[in-house]
Amino acid sequence: MGKIFKFGKDVDTDQIIASQYLLYPTIDEMMTHTFESLDSGFASNVKPGDFVVADDNFGCGSSREQAPSVLKALGVKAVIAKSFARIFYRNSINIGLPVVVNKELYDEISSGDEMELDLNAGFIVANGKKYECTKLPDKMQKILDNGGLIASLNAEE
Repeated sequence: MGKIFKFGKDVDTDQIIASQYLLYPTIDEMMTHTFESLDSGFASNVKPGDFVVADDNFGCGSSREQAPSVLKALGVKAVIAKSFARIFYRNSINIGLPVVVNKELYDEISSGDEMELDLNAGFIVANGKKYECTKLPDKMQKILDNGGLIASLNAEE
């Protein structure tokens, strides 16, 4: 079980981690500023195993890999959205952050609700209701299981 942090439509990568923080040398230094313009307490309130749930077009904007990286570093278990910007989706898989498409969940939950996610079976449970969601192809699931693309490629050697 993890707590839900709910965000709206068209959340761009600059809202996830603003460009001025990209000058910091490490993700650990950047992550304390995650979602700063949308929820100033996010970085201090999110716990490992919590979830980000969003409306359409999550992760639009620039292709910065730091956006999914700060979420993963904070322990976000997965991002669930109605849809994702393609580059954010791909960057998330590459760094080992699960991204899940579900069209119904967003409209039926609130920030602070708790949910469970079973990526392998492809379902979410929130507020006593079960939702079907993205079930990733085996190759993509293997990348996530190994912690990202590079780790997955290194595991094959």
